[in-house]
Amino acid sequence: IIMKNVGTTDVVIRLILSVIFFSLFFILEGNLKYLGLIGLIPLITAIFRTCPLYIILGIKTCSNKNN
Repeated sequence: IIMKNVGTTDVVIRLILSVIFFSLFFILEGNLKYLGLIGLIPLITAIFRTCPLYIILGIKTCSNKNN
């Protein structure tokens, strides 16, 4: 069981960041365009509402009722 540790505001920020990073895939040329794939990280953490880095650091941005 993976506990949720990402709150709603955090999810929205992560989704916005993923869109920005994915847009780099279409804007940049050559091998630099693959930097846009970094957008997968905030997208996946937003979908599952779990951030491995938050687990390591003991951070939790969601309320207790969302567990």
